[in-house]
Amino acid sequence: MTILYPSPIFGPVHSRRLGVSLGINLMPADGKLCTFDCIYCECGFNSGQRPKQPRPTREQVSKALRAQLEKMAAEGVLPDVLTFAGNGEPTAHPDFPDIIADTIALRDEYCPSAKVAVLSNATMTHRPEVFSALLRVDDNIQKLDTVSPDYIRTIDRPVGAYDVDNIVKRLADFNGHVMVQTLFMQGTTVSGADVDNTSDDFVRPWLNALRTIRPEKVMVYTIDRDTPDPGLRKAPAPVLDAIAAQVRAEGFEVSVSY
Repeated sequence: MTILYPSPIFGPVHSRRLGVSLGINLMPADGKLCTFDCIYCECGFNSGQRPKQPRPTREQVSKALRAQLEKMAAEGVLPDVLTFAGNGEPTAHPDFPDIIADTIALRDEYCPSAKVAVLSNATMTHRPEVFSALLRVDDNIQKLDTVSPDYIRTIDRPVGAYDVDNIVKRLADFNGHVMVQTLFMQGTTVSGADVDNTSDDFVRPWLNALRTIRPEKVMVYTIDRDTPDPGLRKAPAPVLDAIAAQVRAEGFEVSVSY
């Protein structure tokens, strides 16, 4: 069963990694628009979730966010974090930098202790205006499931050109103002491809990339909901803990979500 999120605001929801999160979805509510087509995405495959509605405008996002924050303030329950996520890659929205500026201003007005977080796949970090906007958020969370080009083509399935070496360089350019999120899993695809990225063959090169990036935090997690490819399996907790221990040994803060 796939999940599509309301737009432009959804929640608040309890996030495994972020606490009480008010979601901001910059994609249409009736489908998915993403620069990845991950086989584990809870929103389904891109081809099966094509939207008919447009993306919300900058003005619609700001108006809806203000209304929700006013409601939550009146109820006495404010979010821990305002999280850009939802039905696709948030940084692909043409007004993403301005929306970030609006969101920071509204956060400062209504819930100054809350963080602004962006969950991204890093595909738009080559755009200077996106890069600058990500420097302004509190939690700049960027995906790096592996550094294996073959695995990326099979699992993350980028839409368009994607060079993982360039992505690692861009993440390093944040000079530590970046968190790396990595999904580990096991199992096989319906076509029989092995999706296990928990072995040393995958983990060691990934650790080398972390040494280059020098992130402020690493988020190790696994599948939490149904996936569009039914052969995928959660990575066992002991396996995730062992990977996290290697990350800590490198001197990085790490969180683990089972």
